[in-house]
Amino acid sequence: MNAPLTGPTQPTAPPAAQPVDDQRIDRIANAFSQALDQATATPTAFRDETPVPAIGNALPVPQPGRTPMSQRATDASVLILSAGAASIPLGGMTALIIYALGNADPVSLAVGAGAPITLAVPILALTRLVRRAKETVQAAPPVIHQHYTGTVVQDQRTVNTTTRGMWASTRNQLPK
Repeated sequence: MNAPLTGPTQPTAPPAAQPVDDQRIDRIANAFSQALDQATATPTAFRDETPVPAIGNALPVPQPGRTPMSQRATDASVLILSAGAASIPLGGMTALIIYALGNADPVSLAVGAGAPITLAVPILALTRLVRRAKETVQAAPPVIHQHYTGTVVQDQRTVNTTTRGMWASTRNQLPK
């Protein structure tokens, strides 16, 4: 009733009594030795032991990334890059509208495109003016009011001393 399955045969281990092939072991050992020699023949690191001069005449090497600049310049460049990236969709929409309108009057298109700019410039100028005024107020030194009651005496004496010797000590005693 149950038929034997046919298909690929399973690999079997050699009989236990079979002698070991010495030539095969020697070939495997030689191949391993050659692969190890090839892997270690190429150096993977190099250390230059020559001393580095304290002062040299080599030109500075430009480093990758943004150039070093002040925090204010960094903030301004990020703002400029952001505004440039934000203008791409606006320009694309304007180009799409111009393409869709086809025969629109160029003067009316220029007025429509220029209106946001004419509104944005005064707003940005006022914002910057307010920010500068705020920075000026914060940078001003505080006004200090000192109120005294009674008699106030200001003593302005100058003491000139010279200290010499190995175990010398200076004792400044002001005249009374």
